[in-house]
Amino acid sequence: MAEDRTASGATSIVWLRRDLRVADNPALIAASRFGAVVPVFVLEEPDVRPLGDASRWWLHHSLKELGQALAGLGSPLILRRGRSAEVIAALAAMTGARALHFNRRYDPLGRRADTEVTSRLRALGVAVEEHAANLLFEPPGIVNDSGRFYQVFTPFWRAVTALPAPRVPLPAPERLEAPLARPETESLDDWRLLPKDPDWAKGFGSFWRPGERHARRRLADFVANSLSHYVAERDRPDRNSTSMLSPHLSFGEISPFTIWHALGKADADAGAVGKFRQELVWREFSHHLLFHFPDLASANFNPAFDNFPWRRDPNVLEGWRRGNTGYPIVDAGMRQLWQTGWMHNRVRMIVASFLIKHLMIDWRAGEEWFWDTLLDADPANNPASWQWVAGSGADAAPYFRIFNPVLQGRKFDPAGAYVRRWVPEIAALPDRFIHQPWKATALELAAAGITLGKTYPEPIVDHAGARERALRGFRSLSG
Repeated sequence: MAEDRTASGATSIVWLRRDLRVADNPALIAASRFGAVVPVFVLEEPDVRPLGDASRWWLHHSLKELGQALAGLGSPLILRRGRSAEVIAALAAMTGARALHFNRRYDPLGRRADTEVTSRLRALGVAVEEHAANLLFEPPGIVNDSGRFYQVFTPFWRAVTALPAPRVPLPAPERLEAPLARPETESLDDWRLLPKDPDWAKGFGSFWRPGERHARRRLADFVANSLSHYVAERDRPDRNSTSMLSPHLSFGEISPFTIWHALGKADADAGAVGKFRQELVWREFSHHLLFHFPDLASANFNPAFDNFPWRRDPNVLEGWRRGNTGYPIVDAGMRQLWQTGWMHNRVRMIVASFLIKHLMIDWRAGEEWFWDTLLDADPANNPASWQWVAGSGADAAPYFRIFNPVLQGRKFDPAGAYVRRWVPEIAALPDRFIHQPWKATALELAAAGITLGKTYPEPIVDHAGARERALRGFRSLSG
């Protein structure tokens, strides 16, 4: 335990990563009990997978918020970039730190970097303390009766909900003691995390406020105003019915423990609370998969898919990326992603299914695009969800489940409000054509100011033909 290994009054380094918060941060809280604290964030290059451009925007603003919070507590945030082991070792030597505290990571590159840092610091005589902070149920402890990790969500859910309830969140330290000599910090602006020319993220600020205090406000708003109708409306992209917490959770501005227990205090029925908690545990499930299958983002979980007949068509892929497929619900989702850095979860499934099963493009191309453009891009959730849709992953959707984008649009955006917001060039179409403009007559298109193929694309692929082509591809895996 830290109490036995860290001398009172000594300096401790707190290495922050995807835990950019002061409340319910076990590493920060533990270090604060024993003397001076040096909080540091390292822009790890090239230790871990480089952040996508959208995530870099979020990181800039999150670090700015965190820096203000830590300065207010008494010990400002130190920013460094480079190889983690070299940076942390140098900082320990500079400050005379006796201990290093960090919250565990579970992705393979992060774990490798943590192991290297731990070995380096212990060799220098610095105590290293790891803490559990970012998952409710840590791997590798959740296994089935055969001692193997769960590959299906439902038994995983049953297993973790049979365990004692997750711990209550920890309060933020009241103050932090700064070291006598404050280490130099790099300039956040010098990291150039924000896009400049062009500033494609200029609209993000209209939708998002990164940082811990904003995460807590968003949670409180969701619990008070949306949780009660979450079950009924969670699949409706035309309504404000989801928590929008995913970027905050991805960067650790709020902990899953804080969310779990806030739900328990909500004035909502047990069904709504249980359903949202199940979504939290799906996140856990993804991290457990990544822990046990470290190549989740690059290799098929089911190796049979190594022989799938993927198509290579850069023009088709670009049409999908830019929301120019001719299928309004797909295009709306891709444009929402580009303009806001986020996409409704139901629409994520629709656009992923369309890329994989209608266009026959490798799921990894979609995963890479989401990694670059999503503010909540997560090393576990991102690939686990893509492989789930593809059918190549754990607990995967059956191969014959091929979403019809027209029917999906009608079911989950019945009045076309979502499509009209993000695909305004077809907004004047009557409801009956909003999800299939090609069905409108020439007069109806003209009345709506639409010329298919010019003002809005014709369908990039025929649904029925694409479905049959995908089914042939899937059947070839077993033939």
